[in-house]
Amino acid sequence: MKSEDNSSSLVSVVIPTRNRANLVCRAVCSALAQTHNDLEVIVVIDGADPSTEDALKALNESHLRIVALRENVGGGEARNIGIREAAGKWIALLDDDDEWFPTKIQRQLRLIAETPADGTVVAFCRYLYRRPGKPDQIWPIRLPGKEPFSEFLFDRWSGFQTSTFLSSREYFLSHPFKRELQGHQDWDWLLNAATDPSLKMVVDLEPQSVFNVMPNVTRKSYSFGWRDSLRWGKENRGIMTPRAYSRFIAYHCARLAAEQRERKMAFFPLLRECLFKGSPTAKTLLVLLIMNLLSPRVRRRLHDLIVRLRGI
Repeated sequence: MKSEDNSSSLVSVVIPTRNRANLVCRAVCSALAQTHNDLEVIVVIDGADPSTEDALKALNESHLRIVALRENVGGGEARNIGIREAAGKWIALLDDDDEWFPTKIQRQLRLIAETPADGTVVAFCRYLYRRPGKPDQIWPIRLPGKEPFSEFLFDRWSGFQTSTFLSSREYFLSHPFKRELQGHQDWDWLLNAATDPSLKMVVDLEPQSVFNVMPNVTRKSYSFGWRDSLRWGKENRGIMTPRAYSRFIAYHCARLAAEQRERKMAFFPLLRECLFKGSPTAKTLLVLLIMNLLSPRVRRRLHDLIVRLRGI
């Protein structure tokens, strides 16, 4: 069974933001520049922020709706509010520090329409990982295969990013983001969605989004500490395979600890968790050791060298 034609369906783009007027205006403009014309953009300002509200109003765009919240509710609930406010049949998520290529929505809707499915389809796309002064990298490098989804999600070269998500409003309403969660909102949503046997995930192989990494600008998703990350992992270990859990510990928690200059303190607790609660491969243990021994700067240089050697 094929999905119905989506070429004339209204798409609602939901963007949560706070105190980043210049960034969110860039994101909004990239959404409004889509080749799919039937589109509205809903920006949810997560708490009192008059300067961002004024900057968005100055765009003077009829397809832009501003939802200004009086109190901060967090990124997950801000997305939920935007989804509830949306009029579109389809929801596309966009972070305020990212941007899209003009064909992103059109290509994903076509991909959904061409996908045989008995249940809901969620569309993703590859994206450009962009850093100033560095060549763009296309992510994810590796796409989902036959392995359990959690193992794909936490593989070093895999995973999807929030600004690539597109699915029906009905599905997002029935599977909301957790209000209380301050980090890992995309992973949490994806892990729980992957437990739905009727869900089908499809990926546009061409990059259609840009993940911007900017000096002196902290992405909201990086505000989680390694202890917070580990706590979240323990709470969700039941919907990961043991191998995926080990990857999460080594590739993410250990990296966060290193970035926070606590890699020595974190090493043995993370090693115990990886060994006794997960199922690490030799490669995973090696990564955990490297995270402990090498500084973040040296690791980034090593990572860039590996990327170049792989021709990515």
